[in-house]
Amino acid sequence: MFNVTFESGCRNNWHIHHAKEGGGQILICVAGNGLYQEWGKPVQHLKPGDIVNIKPGIKHWHGAADDSWFSHLAIEVPGTDCSNEWLEKVE
Repeated sequence: MFNVTFESGCRNNWHIHHAKEGGGQILICVAGNGLYQEWGKPVQHLKPGDIVNIKPGIKHWHGAADDSWFSHLAIEVPGTDCSNEWLEKVE
C-alpha cells in the first residue's frame, strides 16, 4: 500500500497493471480533488471517500485536478506474475 500525493495538475502516465491471476490496483481517495480515466472512457472526477477498483489489463491514468492537489492510497492487489507497463503521457 502506498500513500500518493499529486500537486495540482500532476498526473501519471497511461499505464497497465498486468497479472496472470489476481492483480490490479485499488485507489482510496483521501484528500483533494482527483481525476481517473480508463482508455476510451470519459474522465471521472474523484473526491475523498471515492474508491476505484482497477482490474488487471485496463489501460488508465490518475492524478490531480488542474485546480487542486490530490492524495490517494494505492493498494496493489496480490497476484501471480504481476507487472506494471508504463506508457505515453496524458494529453
